[in-house]
Amino acid sequence: MVSRDNFTFSELEQWLDEHGVTEVECLVPDLTGVARGKIMPRGKFTEDRGMRLPEAVVAMGVTGEFPTEGPYYDVISPTDQDMHLRPDPSSVRIVPWASDPTAQVIHDCFDKNGKLIPFAPRSVLRHVCDLYAAEGWEPIVAPELEFYLVARNPDPDVPLKAPIGRSGRAETSRQAYSIDAVNEFDPLFEDVYSYCEKMQLNVDTLIHEIGAGQMEINFFHAHPLGLADEVFFFKRTLREAAMRHDMFATFMAKPIAGEPGSSMHVHQSIVDKASGRNIFSNEDGSPSKEFYWYIGGLQKYVPAAMAIFAPYVNSYRRLVRSTAAPINIQWGTDNRTVGIRSPVATPVARRVENRVSGADANPYAALAATLACGYLGIKKQIEPTPECKGDAYLGDYGLPRSLGEALALLRDETDLADVLGRAFVTVYTEVKEVEYAEFMKVISPWEREHLLLHV
Repeated sequence: MVSRDNFTFSELEQWLDEHGVTEVECLVPDLTGVARGKIMPRGKFTEDRGMRLPEAVVAMGVTGEFPTEGPYYDVISPTDQDMHLRPDPSSVRIVPWASDPTAQVIHDCFDKNGKLIPFAPRSVLRHVCDLYAAEGWEPIVAPELEFYLVARNPDPDVPLKAPIGRSGRAETSRQAYSIDAVNEFDPLFEDVYSYCEKMQLNVDTLIHEIGAGQMEINFFHAHPLGLADEVFFFKRTLREAAMRHDMFATFMAKPIAGEPGSSMHVHQSIVDKASGRNIFSNEDGSPSKEFYWYIGGLQKYVPAAMAIFAPYVNSYRRLVRSTAAPINIQWGTDNRTVGIRSPVATPVARRVENRVSGADANPYAALAATLACGYLGIKKQIEPTPECKGDAYLGDYGLPRSLGEALALLRDETDLADVLGRAFVTVYTEVKEVEYAEFMKVISPWEREHLLLHV
């Protein structure tokens, strides 16, 4: 079998032949991480090698709404013009649950002049990786993605609950790291691992997290763009497999009241491409100045990037004191109460873990944002605060408490906009404002319970 690394279009065609593919799902991740695109017969895909879509397709909110006025249309043409999508041959995967041989291929978005669409999430991550490459560096990341399995729930007004396992019972207590609790869902996870193997997704460890029905999947460390693709594919795969077992899988940051939220912790380091050395370690094995500057960059810029790491109103329900999620940007070694953790590791594996990002974050945008914060820290030689060696939950909040506050910080942070791109920040914040306005139209049960007859 031909390796998919550095695929050319001719090798892509060979891969499609080997797998007997008759249909191709042409995908592009939008701002929320939803898969948009078209399904084409194999012959049409081979003939066209791409497609066109309105550029606003990658710039809509999770409700499917667009801004109707304002700075959004300083970036996106009000004439609803097309963008040109080109397949990335190295992203091709089989669709293991399809009845007919079907491939899925992620596409990059270009304008009519052949330039990457700057507000498409995959373009943003490509740009940030290019900044690292210009310094002779290669960023390496490893996401840890948490999620909940919940009973099938067709009514959004009904609270979610844990699903029924093999025993015929639902979890009613927290089962952190329990092997037996994971085994309750063996039939589902056997399908998930089978799908991942067929798709060549490099998933590593599966564990049961703290919450009832909460799991975590770890990915092997690799280049950010390929790993963002894998997270994108995995989310789609897990949701499909769960529905086939009469349950839902959700990456909401806080799906169940009283249970911990779900995060996407991101381990990150930087390799000097010329020497192959991890620049976070000196030759004698001690932490390097770049290691500390990277942490300093995260501390300075993560609060402004929170609208990317925590992109929805629901995201901020996770970031509260003593719920296994950080509330500030203190850092520490082997300390899970901080927002920025340095795991115990050998010098060659020294890395920084961003524990702030939620499982609901767009993987492309979240990886771009965390790498941008660290990049700025190194370039500006930002020193971190003293290491936190105690319980960071005893400290003050250091992160925005709401989406509105986070959007204001992102709009005002010019350094981050310079790295991520002003077009992206403009489109992203405008779309999130539309989502926030939609949420504010909804009256919650809490309001009816406590305000209806008491105020």
